[in-house]
Amino acid sequence: MRFLRRSLTGIFLLAITLVLLAWAGSMIRGAVVAKMNQEPRSFPQRERVLSVNVAVLDPQTIVPELTAFGELRSQRSLDLRSATGGIVQEVSTALVDGGTVTRGELLLRIDPAVAEAALDRVRADLQDAEAELRDAERALVLAEDELSAARAQSTLRDQALTRARDLADRGVGTAAAVETAELASSSAQAAVLTQRQSVASAQARIDQATTSLARQQINLSEAERDLSDTEVLAAFDGQLSAVTVTEGGRVSANESFGQLIDPTQLEVSFRVSTSQYARLLDGRGELVQSPVRVMLDVGGVDLQTTGTITRESASVASGQTGRLLFAKLDTALGFRPGDFVTVSIDEPALENVALIPATAVAADQTVLLIGDDQRLSVGQVKLLRRQGDNVIVSVEEFAGKAIVAERSPLLGAGIKVSPIMPEGEEIAVLEPEMVALDPERRARLIAFVSSGPMPDDVKARIIGQLEQDEVSSETVSRLESRMGS
Repeated sequence: MRFLRRSLTGIFLLAITLVLLAWAGSMIRGAVVAKMNQEPRSFPQRERVLSVNVAVLDPQTIVPELTAFGELRSQRSLDLRSATGGIVQEVSTALVDGGTVTRGELLLRIDPAVAEAALDRVRADLQDAEAELRDAERALVLAEDELSAARAQSTLRDQALTRARDLADRGVGTAAAVETAELASSSAQAAVLTQRQSVASAQARIDQATTSLARQQINLSEAERDLSDTEVLAAFDGQLSAVTVTEGGRVSANESFGQLIDPTQLEVSFRVSTSQYARLLDGRGELVQSPVRVMLDVGGVDLQTTGTITRESASVASGQTGRLLFAKLDTALGFRPGDFVTVSIDEPALENVALIPATAVAADQTVLLIGDDQRLSVGQVKLLRRQGDNVIVSVEEFAGKAIVAERSPLLGAGIKVSPIMPEGEEIAVLEPEMVALDPERRARLIAFVSSGPMPDDVKARIIGQLEQDEVSSETVSRLESRMGS
């Protein structure tokens, strides 16, 4: 009896459990079916608006700045060399690297003993030449006197010959006397010829003595110059560098022992490209003497000065390109030859252009313009110059318009943006092109907007625009493109 009661109780509990399981399965199935048959919920979609930095295409006249790098050099530099060799006897205290000297200041003196001895020898030779000249002049005077005496003797012999012939003609004299007179006259004429040769020899001796004297005078000048060359003087005011001589040392002839540089007469040499060089030419193809600014960064302190382009290199060096230009500095305070400097040149002014960030211009020279409803459109500009992180572009029909200052892959035509303008500037948006809609086209657009998954406030705003007499062509094109999709 107990077994039967317990069996019936177990069967009853099992039946109740199966009923509950069946009921729970039915409820789960109903919930799944209801969920699957339920229409999906629609969440309002909002258009994403991107914040962008904005630049304004403000037309103006800009003087482009060409930047190059160059090296300073002195227009006056002189290698100090010794004209004669010898032992350095005296050295100036300023003859050191960086020493400052003035024009005519003694730099060093070489032992003048050899030069002085040579000068003394030349002076002695000069005295010999002067004595020889005086002796030749006296010999000439004597020779001329002897010639006068010989001529007088010849005159007397001629007179004696005449008398002898006269006597012989009158029959008083003899033929032997006439022959004797003729021989005496001939001897007198020969003596005159000999004395004339002596005078000529005396004159030639004077010429030789004069030439010898002139030669000795030249030797004297050279000896005096050699003596003066033992002292090396500063040719101009400047500073010394690469000094290699000391007192007591020996230098040879034409040996370089230093360099004298004028630090006030500086110029800068810098290289530009051929295209940049072409922009510095005038209408006749000649280089314009444009002003330049030279800057040197020394430990955070910028040294600056101005100058003017003076000339260009005559040829292009092997392996080089462009043009090498030279500019003379107006002042050279703080600069030294060899400094590596930055050179800025003012190019001819450009009109009706704008200076904008380089990040605003794409590789195809396009910019993103902020148009109607703060949406972007593409505009074509002409890139004229690059100025560091900025560029100069032609403004043309986009004067006063706002563009995106920093482009990114997320930005493109039709994207709505929130412009962040520079302080003190306002956006000049493009006026949209307006079109008139016929009633059928207007109704079709309004029906598409009303049935679309847009927020109610956006639908109301767009429908309000479509109900106007004229609607923005950009809005119409955007809606019709969506209708076609």
